Amino acid sequence: MCAGQAGHGGAYQRLLTEISGWLTHYFQRRLPAGDADDAVQETLMAIHRRRHTYDPHYPFKAWLAAIAKNKWIDQLRAMGRRPSEELPGDIAVADHEAAVTSASVLGSLLEQLRPAQAQAIMLVKLQGYSIEDVSRETGLSPSAVKMNIHRGLARLTVFLEKSHDVD
Repeated sequence: MCAGQAGHGGAYQRLLTEISGWLTHYFQRRLPAGDADDAVQETLMAIHRRRHTYDPHYPFKAWLAAIAKNKWIDQLRAMGRRPSEELPGDIAVADHEAAVTSASVLGSLLEQLRPAQAQAIMLVKLQGYSIEDVSRETGLSPSAVKMNIHRGLARLTVFLEKSHDVD
């Protein structure tokens, strides 16, 4: 940067090329892809316009990071001002009553089981974990996990057969 301030064009071009890579990485982690490219260009232009404000007695990266941060904030503000597309009022919305009812009934059924049985059924049968994963998580042997699932499902079957109001 010092050489660029002194008028050395080759050094200044090299500086812009090198910081362009850093800026790209900086903005790609913080902005959507199209906005990241715009932010890099805006920041490079700001650096060019403000190059006379850099003081060689202070770290260059701190100066660069401050400009990048300000341009990031400007980009976020611009994104917030963009017109958003209105959603039509007649969008079909799924009825979630059956799912909510099922989840409620399932929760009350699992409460009828021993905690180890309910946990094993929940993790393996509902959330898709393997027997080995549940074994590691709970500290039980794989055989004990399988046994808890088997006995828990058997208890649920008996409970459901005795209930007349559950469909």
